Amino acid sequence: MLILPENVKVFLAVGPTDMRKSFDTLAAVVRSQIEEDPLSGHLFVFCNRRRDRLKILLWESSGFWIYAKRLERGTFAWPNAAGAKVRYTPAQLALLLGGLDVEKTRQRRWYRRPDNANIT
Repeated sequence: MLILPENVKVFLAVGPTDMRKSFDTLAAVVRSQIEEDPLSGHLFVFCNRRRDRLKILLWESSGFWIYAKRLERGTFAWPNAAGAKVRYTPAQLALLLGGLDVEKTRQRRWYRRPDNANIT
């Protein structure tokens, strides 16, 4: 189980990624395809063509982490988007990793106080 703070950004690379890629080549994909800084501390998620394997690239202060998951059966509900990247919340990533289709779910409206609100 991956537990993430709510303020972390999660970016998904749309389209299949060769799962033989490792730290430096995935970081290059982040720069070229997702157009983000791989050293930002955000999570970058990649999926293979069969949608049964996932890799997550994360920069921590001293180096890269790669988290990998291979499904024994079934596939991930990977989004079909027109752009080069899709942004998820940590909660949406948890749904994706748990086998739910984020595209078919709907978040209910609710109030969330902005982070920059002054408390008086």
